[in-house]
Amino acid sequence: MSSSTGRLAGKVAIVTGAAMGQGAEIARAFVAEGARVVVADVAKEQGQALADELGESAHFAHHDVSDEGSWTTLVADTEERFGPITVLANNAGVLRFGDIVKGDLADVELMWRINQMGTFLGMRAVVPSMKRAGGGSIINASSVEGLAGMAGCTAYAATKWAIRGMTKCAAMELGGRGIRVNSVHPGMIDTPMTRVHGGDAAMEFGASKVPMRRVGTPSDIAPVYVFLASDESGYMNGAELAVDGGVTATHAFGG
Repeated sequence: MSSSTGRLAGKVAIVTGAAMGQGAEIARAFVAEGARVVVADVAKEQGQALADELGESAHFAHHDVSDEGSWTTLVADTEERFGPITVLANNAGVLRFGDIVKGDLADVELMWRINQMGTFLGMRAVVPSMKRAGGGSIINASSVEGLAGMAGCTAYAATKWAIRGMTKCAAMELGGRGIRVNSVHPGMIDTPMTRVHGGDAAMEFGASKVPMRRVGTPSDIAPVYVFLASDESGYMNGAELAVDGGVTATHAFGG
């Protein structure tokens, strides 16, 4: 990570799914650039360890994104600790594979509750705080599966397309209040969420489908979040940023 230039000085951020993987790297990058960050996750041990690593500018909060009451508590606690919220990184998500006929409905519901409803609840929860702050930036984690399709990913893709659509609608609703809403669309990123589905073999297969011939890492994603959280992206609203090594340029991932 590059040395800090204070690009997020004065920002108060919530990062969901922040205990490990992509979310942890986003939290590290935010703190390095001067933000105060709430590390929000259901994984208590890993989340607390990260907050301890990041020091006084970070705080861990046990948080279930699919629970509206948990969002109410999280926002109130963040405001009490750090002040009004100016950045929300809606990063929490789960991935389950399954075809249309044999896919497990419990997995479908889990992805809907965490990926889709969690993102919706997060946006709704932070708006009053961001209005008190005079504006803010909401960054929603979609996926390349929110831009195209892939066999075995129907339910997952449905949530990521929904996030893409919700982002655009929210951008239209909230832009006049000084709240920008944008979506990030990572390709295959080497994280615990993806590694559980095949380990090194899955990473090697994924790399073979990417024009750059490698899968991404959390450090490829975090700078995009820093940019969208910063005032440098002040005129970006309703945008979708693919960070995928060229996959969506070629449609290779689905083909």
